[in-house]
Amino acid sequence: MIEALFMLGGLGLVVGVGLAAASKVFYVYVDPLIVEVDEALPGANCGGCGQPGCMSNAEMIVAGKAAPNSCVVAPPEVDEAIAAIMGIAIEAKEPDIARLGCWYGLEDADTKFIYDGLGDCRAAALMNGGMKVCYIGCLGLGTCVKACQFDALHMGPEGLPVVDEVKCTGCGACERACPKDIITLSSITRRILREYTTDDCTTPCQRACPAGIDICEYIRQISLGDYLGATQVIKERNPFPAVIGRICPRPCEQDCRRQLIDEPVAINFLKRYAADYERESGQRVQPYKAPETGKKIAVVGGGVEGLSTAFFSARLGHSVDVYEAAPKLGGLLRSAIAAYRLPADILDWDIQGVLEMGVSASTGKALGTDFTINSLLEEGCQAVFAALGGWDSRLARNAGASMESPLPGVYLLMDFMKSHRAATGDGENEPIACPSHAVIFGGGKLILEAAGLCLEKGSDQVTVLCRESEDNAGLDPQEIESLRNKGAHLLFGAAVNRLFGENNNLEKIEYVNLADGALKHLPANMLVVASGRFPELVFSRPPAPEDENDNASSTEVNPQAESRWVGVYTYKRPEHQHEMGWLSKGDVPSDYSGAIKAIGGGRRAAATIHKIMNNIELSLPDNTLNSCSVIQNVDHVEQVAASPRTIMPQASPREMAANQEIEKGFSKEMADAESRRCLQCGLICYEHTGPVAGEGKNVAPETETVH
Repeated sequence: MIEALFMLGGLGLVVGVGLAAASKVFYVYVDPLIVEVDEALPGANCGGCGQPGCMSNAEMIVAGKAAPNSCVVAPPEVDEAIAAIMGIAIEAKEPDIARLGCWYGLEDADTKFIYDGLGDCRAAALMNGGMKVCYIGCLGLGTCVKACQFDALHMGPEGLPVVDEVKCTGCGACERACPKDIITLSSITRRILREYTTDDCTTPCQRACPAGIDICEYIRQISLGDYLGATQVIKERNPFPAVIGRICPRPCEQDCRRQLIDEPVAINFLKRYAADYERESGQRVQPYKAPETGKKIAVVGGGVEGLSTAFFSARLGHSVDVYEAAPKLGGLLRSAIAAYRLPADILDWDIQGVLEMGVSASTGKALGTDFTINSLLEEGCQAVFAALGGWDSRLARNAGASMESPLPGVYLLMDFMKSHRAATGDGENEPIACPSHAVIFGGGKLILEAAGLCLEKGSDQVTVLCRESEDNAGLDPQEIESLRNKGAHLLFGAAVNRLFGENNNLEKIEYVNLADGALKHLPANMLVVASGRFPELVFSRPPAPEDENDNASSTEVNPQAESRWVGVYTYKRPEHQHEMGWLSKGDVPSDYSGAIKAIGGGRRAAATIHKIMNNIELSLPDNTLNSCSVIQNVDHVEQVAASPRTIMPQASPREMAANQEIEKGFSKEMADAESRRCLQCGLICYEHTGPVAGEGKNVAPETETVH
């Protein structure tokens, strides 16, 4: 009996020791902060935040990988409580809404697919991509509906999901479940920052538009009689619909699929009709804007690009001030286009729409004279964008003869050379001073002459940067050698990338080696650029800690550099996204060739500013859509009846003498008729118009069964 007790006691002791050891080995530490955040969450474990449960979401919040308001079912007071636990402030959350990216379901498809035995889109997609014609097209099995935890989706009669925006929480469950990227999250910020990709169901006209307007949708709204709705769609990507409706070169119409039957749809005239309807109705229509961010930015330049940048920045929730040197806003639109093409009241109407978005404007204020980049940053601007225009703009405001240096230490080559050639020596015409460190950047023989002048006038170090290789630069080898013998440094295959300065002085530049992408610095008190316009730069305070060889750093301002600034160029158009440095092939050498291109540049500038202020990478996805992208398309259309294009009525000589516009605009009947000519295209689909004369009825669509 006693032996048994000892055996049991010994066994218990061994087990106890083993359990104690195991507890040390397998002990899992749980951060008390995570526990506190988890207890504050509602405990629904719905997965709407993108995590498998509330504890996982709490871990992401504490790790800084999720926002305190990431729970889609929690009321605002829970978000505030979690923010208090984390010791941070919480900004207004911009709602995300699920948005459909395909408009043709199985009911409308020419070729129908029946997935025997399969009830899940993801499984069907594994079978050779699911749908065999359009690799983007919706499979229609409703997997996204099953994934939604909030009853915000249902399958419509066309075989496409329908979103209930009231119930949608923006949790992203449907987006994660869709194997075709048909249904994605959408918000104002996402739409402004977004560049189209090859995964998007874009149309030929939309791809050809420099601003990326959803042309099919606004024409559809016109066909439904919702002209104000059409205007709102246009303003998603174009804040100047009445102006562009009159002066656009219409590249979209060159790619209109309708011309495979007869003539392109009068896309731009329809835009003008919708915009004129808004103006004549007196009802200002505006696209949606994000909640206020509390961030303040300044835009220097009140032309098309500057005002477009301000418009999109205001929609992103930022406070925007525009500064224009001329007495009125509008730039070349006001001074270079005849009134019979673009009346002043039309321009003023669109500009007023930009201001009503929440933009403030000051005219008669010139950068470098009335204020500086540094003074704007000192006044509390988180970023300053310089949209100064080119030589054309300077001539338009009668400033062609003046020598301008609006950017600290930066001059145009033509100004620099003109100042030295016009110098008289008696002090009446003083040349631009040559500081100790001068950099000449660009191409052409004049850069060598400018470098020689800097050496003659006292510069201690002169560096010439040229994008081309020495063999392809087109420069005289003897002149290059002579300049080197005088002490100049010539770097070929290099381009300026960033500017660094303090107060109102340029201190150094960052340049990129185009062969290997390496970034290096040069001291520079003056930069002379061989271009017809100043570069489009976003100026901000340097981050802390400042990593001069890294474009992406913390957004916290360095307290040791309160008077320092850095200038970064805006990201390039998608077809030129892999080019590095200034004066690349895709950069604008002088003013934009078309206002619609300047609008596209303004949206990219606003996106650049937003990304810099929020520490978002400026690079674009590799599959970003551009003019060289290989995508699906069609080379002919079928079962579409021919219909002549509506002709824009012209003003008579008598009407022209009375200062009327040369083009009178569509009537309601004309606009309705022309809108019905639109084929409502998708990527490779389009809307049939019925049987073509002499060809009988439409052919019944095929049905293909996938086993």
